[in-house]
Amino acid sequence: MATQRTPDNVLVEAVNVHKSFGNLEVLKGVNLTVHRGEVVVLLGPSGSGKTTLLRLINQMESLTGGRIWVDGELIGFEERSGKLYTRTDKDIARQRSLVGMVFQRFNLFPHKTALENITEGQLVVTKKRRADAIDRARDLLNQVGLSDKERAYPAELSGGQQQRVAIARALAMDPDLMLFDEPTSALDPELVGEVLSVMRTLASEGVTMIVVTHEMSFARDVADWVVFMDGGVIVEEGTPDQVIGHPQEDRTKTFLRRVLDPAHFAAAQE
Repeated sequence: MATQRTPDNVLVEAVNVHKSFGNLEVLKGVNLTVHRGEVVVLLGPSGSGKTTLLRLINQMESLTGGRIWVDGELIGFEERSGKLYTRTDKDIARQRSLVGMVFQRFNLFPHKTALENITEGQLVVTKKRRADAIDRARDLLNQVGLSDKERAYPAELSGGQQQRVAIARALAMDPDLMLFDEPTSALDPELVGEVLSVMRTLASEGVTMIVVTHEMSFARDVADWVVFMDGGVIVEEGTPDQVIGHPQEDRTKTFLRRVLDPAHFAAAQE
């Protein structure tokens, strides 16, 4: 593992998290701990609540119940004298700026170049000097292997290149935490590797990441901790060897049989 799981290096703590949309209960009391420098992979079938959990951590959705702390700070609310008070929009924006998120669909500004997409948040949110923002954007484009594409518009880039720009854009805010919501699911198969390569590099550099993915090789090779979710609950969690290699729960085994071919599944059990 890249990091030791000890109480003093917890970055994200979700306790008894519930989320409902009308009468549909999507999360049913989820507890999750993520440590600094750790890569946590969320696995599970569609509709299991993985994306909703990411959106709650990034405050794109509001909790129905429970609490989430990021870097020791309760998100969305302040607790005073035992009562919860909703944070101001400005304070929520500050908290959200500490969490980078990369989506399935790249969500780039179509009318802005790759360089402009990466500088935008730096200029608007963190009020960075333009020259400094441009320097940072160029450094990040180089980091994701796109230094020759700074003047290209999204429509001129492949899906894999667009996703790498999206990763660079999120990193430009210097977040404490990176969230990835199935970042390769919208890509053609031959482009998946280039995005996973960037993510592997980030992991090796100690970037704290929560990743929703069906890329089992990434989960096996890169994750420090794997969480299997189904039906709005965490069914099983542990190291990749524990959850993927030696799953204990029937629901986990059924899922793995679906996403791994029989030979790979048998090999994972050895």
